[in-house]
Amino acid sequence: QAHRAESGGALVQAGGSLRLSCAAPRRTARTTFVGWFRLAPGKERAFVAAINWSGGSAHYADSVKDRFTITRDTDNYMVYLQMNNLEPEDTAVYYCGSTLGSSATIRNWKTYSGWGQGTQVTVSS
Repeated sequence: QAHRAESGGALVQAGGSLRLSCAAPRRTARTTFVGWFRLAPGKERAFVAAINWSGGSAHYADSVKDRFTITRDTDNYMVYLQMNNLEPEDTAVYYCGSTLGSSATIRNWKTYSGWGQGTQVTVSS
């Protein structure tokens, strides 16, 4: 699986917004889901959101539901994560990856591949 490239991370104040971008290589024909995960210091990589590449159905972690929105642009092989009302607890490095798994496995980061280098999101209180 070719690697993706994340961007858009920054330092923001609590309550602010950011939009993260995930650029995919052209070879995504066999991707089922593209997902965003985050890694905070001292914690394991945690599921944030995932989107079905063909159908567009979205799945979210409870902690970000109603604040984050995942979308995709299939023409340009891009996936976005719009993050609103950010909280200090959202501080982490955010990664995107691809999986051929089903909706039953999309929350497990070990089923993904093609991770990028990540993008740092820091939310100050």
